[in-house]
Amino acid sequence: MKEQMEYQKPMEIENRSMEIIQAELGEISLPEPELCVLRRVIHTTADFDYAKNLVFSPHAVERALDALRNGAHIVTDTNMALAGINKTSLHHLGGGAHCFMADPDVAAEAKARGVTRAVVSMEHACRLDMPLIFAVGNAPTALVRLYQLIEEKQIKPELIIGVPVGFVNVVEAKEQILAQQEVPCIVARGRKGGSNVAAAVCNALLYQLYR
Repeated sequence: MKEQMEYQKPMEIENRSMEIIQAELGEISLPEPELCVLRRVIHTTADFDYAKNLVFSPHAVERALDALRNGAHIVTDTNMALAGINKTSLHHLGGGAHCFMADPDVAAEAKARGVTRAVVSMEHACRLDMPLIFAVGNAPTALVRLYQLIEEKQIKPELIIGVPVGFVNVVEAKEQILAQQEVPCIVARGRKGGSNVAAAVCNALLYQLYR
């Protein structure tokens, strides 16, 4: 007769999952704030490749945590990432979350100009008069436009989370963000990523401050 598994509370499951992840990671040369982010991403994806692919620019997590403590808002490139961000934690810290991709005026402008909605969304985000963290999990064109806006001195975010998934211009867009030195960044090198990863990175930062 098969042994029945016991039901566990969600937090118990998560805690045990994190223990398993840490055990499988073994010794890794990351300070704990960055390691928290890595564990959360692996927890979300069950993909240990992120131990090699997830890259942090110097002091990126430290500066992101400071920004969130001071009420930074998060801008995403998908409503899926927006839905995945823990709003309770974010609102407690005085921040909010935004995604402009589904806005009718964004769609109309993108069509008229012959560009992606992600490009126009990043431009619209520049109008927000508050400290911003960008979490890009789908559109490499969002990263390309962010890079241009930073070079043009139109925006200076507190952090860029560059984790779009795909095959066309994805690797190049991520490397471009990593190469610039104006804005701290957390980037998933290579083709892997996604909206779930973008949200996971955001939550890993938020949970270090409030949960």
